[in-house]
Amino acid sequence: MTRALLPGTLEMLILQTLRHGALHGYAISQYIQQASEDVLQVEEGSLYPALQRLLRDGWVVAEWGTSSRKRRVRTYRLTPAGRKQLGREIAGFERLLAGISRVMRPVES
Repeated sequence: MTRALLPGTLEMLILQTLRHGALHGYAISQYIQQASEDVLQVEEGSLYPALQRLLRDGWVVAEWGTSSRKRRVRTYRLTPAGRKQLGREIAGFERLLAGISRVMRPVES
């Protein structure tokens, strides 16, 4: 990533991206980069370990398929448990952002 993320944020971004449908790893990283207007760039060295954690936790499933360019690709899909986890992640992230926002507000004297 070009910008450091809080722990767990990458997993939340991947889960959010997969809400739109099944994607292979490169497409996930491209979506995050485009949606963030190039603020976030997910490197392979971060993406694939995160996907492995999500697979291990049962929040995504993977299957092998063929890309439009006739290449073999592993496609990831959100599970029902992953949708529930995404809801928890978003709620926690919103609480964190609200707390940071309160600290960053100028103090009225």
